[in-house]
Amino acid sequence: MADTAVIFWGMLFGVVGLGFFVYGKKQKAVVPLLVGIALPVIPYFISNEGLLLLAGAVLAALPWFVKA
Repeated sequence: MADTAVIFWGMLFGVVGLGFFVYGKKQKAVVPLLVGIALPVIPYFISNEGLLLLAGAVLAALPWFVKA
């Protein structure tokens, strides 16, 4: 059974990912679109709470540092 914190962080990153996806699709921006696809998917592959938090934070910050 999944840890409660992992479920919470997965849901939070999923909502943020949905926002990035919608923004990237409307603005035709590749980086936010890909981040929006990746954020809801990573909780399925990472079950460690610390790694999930680190990966989600890096992905969520990526569109501000990579302008493509």
